[in-house]
Amino acid sequence: MILATRLLLAGFALCAMAATASAADKIGNCELTGAKGSIPITAPAVPGQLTVAVSLPAPVWWNGDTPEAIKDGMEYCLAAEIAWRAGYDKLKVVAVEFVPLVGGQTSGHDLALSEISITEERKKLVDFSVPYFNSDIGVLTRADNPVDEKAVKSVTVGIQQGTTGAAFALDVLKVTNYSVYAERADLLKALRDGDIDAALTDTSITLSAEATDAGKTKVVGQYKTGEIYAALLPKANTNNAALDKIIQAIIDDGTMKKLSAKYLAAAWGKDPASIPYFQP
Repeated sequence: MILATRLLLAGFALCAMAATASAADKIGNCELTGAKGSIPITAPAVPGQLTVAVSLPAPVWWNGDTPEAIKDGMEYCLAAEIAWRAGYDKLKVVAVEFVPLVGGQTSGHDLALSEISITEERKKLVDFSVPYFNSDIGVLTRADNPVDEKAVKSVTVGIQQGTTGAAFALDVLKVTNYSVYAERADLLKALRDGDIDAALTDTSITLSAEATDAGKTKVVGQYKTGEIYAALLPKANTNNAALDKIIQAIIDDGTMKKLSAKYLAAAWGKDPASIPYFQP
């Protein structure tokens, strides 16, 4: 009788543990696929959690206007998967400005996921993980006032300070009629308000804006630049090698492809390759 009771209690304990593990395999609205703690980091910026920086808003990539409101999105769920495999079931999102972020001037986070392209200049100030996404430069216009390939260089173009889109517009297209905005939200608002005729930034970002603008904006074209996104890591941080391994594992086991299909392709409703390429 004592043995049977012990076995019964052990069974209840195992069931309770299994239920807890099942309930824990989720951060926000993100279903997690990897093994918790499979590639641990031992010195997070804040004990007991993974802290991820992002420049908001970033619809589809981070679904919500404030860190507290975000529970899913392509990069949020990537961050959740990284946190889980690093050994944490708590993910803290902090909002930062883009220019200080890519300039290595922000602190208190383990990594940043903010549709950040790898550039040689940025590599002098921060470290990068393996790349996880390819993107070119898109041309976003108002749907009621589209701009064609020839007109891009003559209309008023909006660019975001410190971005590869800004560098491309100025150095390659050599636009002369342009307005510079500190943050993405200001750039997109200027387009919707009619202050500019076109916004030049990453194709992935323009597609996300189009998807959330209810038909008011349209990606009319893109330029081939070969940009690649990666996680931004604090320079020479002790956790960087482990975080890089986690992201590579997420790519290798197909999780990244599933996240892209769920959050990007589904939201955009189109293949980026279907957007015509303009010539510089």
